[in-house]
Amino acid sequence: MKNSYTFQSKKLSFLLFFLIVVFTVHTQDLDPMSSAQYSEYSGIIVDGKSGEPLVFASLTISETNISTITNTDGEFLLKVPENSLNANISISFLGYLQKTIAIAELKNKKNRIELMPTVTQLSEINVKLPANAKELVKSTLRKKSENNLDESTLMTAFYRETIKKRRKNVSLAEAIVNVYKQPYTSTRKDYIKLYKARKSTDYTKLDTVALKLQGGPFNALYIDLMKYPEYIFTEDVIDLYKFSFGPSTTINERPVYVVMFKQRKDIQEPLYYGKLYIDSETLALTSAVYNLNVENRELTSRLFVRKKPRNIKVYPTEAAYRVDYREKNGKWYYGYSNAQLTFKINRKGKLFNYIYSLSSEMAITDWELNTTDQSLKFKERLKPSVVISDEASGFSDPEFWGAFNVIEPEKSIESAINKIKKQLKKAEKS
Repeated sequence: MKNSYTFQSKKLSFLLFFLIVVFTVHTQDLDPMSSAQYSEYSGIIVDGKSGEPLVFASLTISETNISTITNTDGEFLLKVPENSLNANISISFLGYLQKTIAIAELKNKKNRIELMPTVTQLSEINVKLPANAKELVKSTLRKKSENNLDESTLMTAFYRETIKKRRKNVSLAEAIVNVYKQPYTSTRKDYIKLYKARKSTDYTKLDTVALKLQGGPFNALYIDLMKYPEYIFTEDVIDLYKFSFGPSTTINERPVYVVMFKQRKDIQEPLYYGKLYIDSETLALTSAVYNLNVENRELTSRLFVRKKPRNIKVYPTEAAYRVDYREKNGKWYYGYSNAQLTFKINRKGKLFNYIYSLSSEMAITDWELNTTDQSLKFKERLKPSVVISDEASGFSDPEFWGAFNVIEPEKSIESAINKIKKQLKKAEKS
């Protein structure tokens, strides 16, 4: 049991390996708005009562699969093609009433949209459920053929990864990728093709140690629990968790059960703890928010660190994950995910520690059914071992993304981008 469990624990790392080292072409695929005219709309989504910004709220253009999400400041930027300017935008957020607004009513900038919270008591939900929370989770995993898209899809996604040394951005990489999503009942893994990317790395802030994130968009993609349950809830590992019900909530005015989970007290190796949000009527997973137990420094370090110098010790102090699903015509599909990790680095002979924070996030901004069964040649597939910052060609101008929908950068990233733009202008003048 111990050997098989150790093997399982290694799989649970989501392939999130980091390289710690001492210093020493685009083909068009999914580009639905490449030749179309579009309009930009930006603003902020807030709680209608408190005025607090709502992080990761979803905005979708009606009658399309075009969407985006709000950033950590609650801000959004949505690019709407000309043929959809008369449509509506649906804004949804877990625990809030869904809101629909005509695009014609929006200003191009500084829109402030309020969502009102809603509360549903568990006792008010008249749905027959399994006797306990664990059985509910098992039922959710079994019902993916009914609840999740069971057809191949071609998705356009925006991916961003950042590395910070304490509060300072030292590395930024962004990409538009094409995701060849396999049916949820298929055992085949999803494929990714890099469409375009940009990066900026300020090594002057990194002293003599640099971190590189290996895996790129796969780090976010493999957080899709319904497609990849083997990375957290295998048949063997699921019994190592304790499940319980938390207060219920709603999504799009539908009641949602909240299942809390954590590893059993007798399990020593690191597993996860968090919450699963399950639709009470269909038992579909709508969202999951969870963390890795990082109390055992030695074991968690093995999960993440692929290579490092001998005189350096590194271990994670936080590993947090999130995945959100969207629904269309009764079927749920992967919409957004992120991984937030913090590492402490001790270097022999140095008095102070290095604290690094790494963020990896991906949002599906458009998709269509793969009705023609398009495939991706092996040489075009991005490898799970990829380091995106090595693949990107460098930072570019503000119009770099064109009509693609991207996640509005948070304040610190926006500040870093502005500095890069100023540096580029100075370089051009000189």
